[in-house]
Amino acid sequence: MIRAFIAVEIEDSDVLSRIVKVKNEIASSGADVKPVEDENIHLTLRFLGEFPESDLSIVQGVMEDLKRFRNFKMHVKGVGVFPSILRPRVVWVGVSEGTDQLRAIRRAIDTGLVGGRFHRDQHEFTPHITLARVRGSRNIDKLIDVVNMFRDHDFGWSPVTRVVLKRSTLTPRGPIYSDIMGVDLIE
Repeated sequence: MIRAFIAVEIEDSDVLSRIVKVKNEIASSGADVKPVEDENIHLTLRFLGEFPESDLSIVQGVMEDLKRFRNFKMHVKGVGVFPSILRPRVVWVGVSEGTDQLRAIRRAIDTGLVGGRFHRDQHEFTPHITLARVRGSRNIDKLIDVVNMFRDHDFGWSPVTRVVLKRSTLTPRGPIYSDIMGVDLIE
């Protein structure tokens, strides 16, 4: 079995370092959060879950189809939470521009996966970069203060030139991600 997801990475190193700084602020808020490891920061286009290795060729075919998309830039801006500021479970960084292209790629992935073992994702796709998961209510007010402080923070523009299929290996210390394959978008 393979546990995997399809993602884009934060290709601009300055944008990535700004994201890491805010993530570190969240981690040092005293709230009960599990921050994402720096090397694991990405934008998930589609979580695939666990599937048999024999279905990998289906996913690779879907990935190949993504080569028809043009590369673009996404504007990484704002910090928020899911599902609500009163009950935060996930802290994220948003995307204010480039969302149409990300949604188009996501639709192509969903369309390509229909009919196989891959279930249709029930959540509406909201492009975001997860910073931390909230585990409990300790110091939640301090976490909310940090989120509000960075609500409109501009992280900058990052190119999206590649889409990556990543394996996620779960370990007691957190997931380890490795690239299975990547496809370049058209220049």
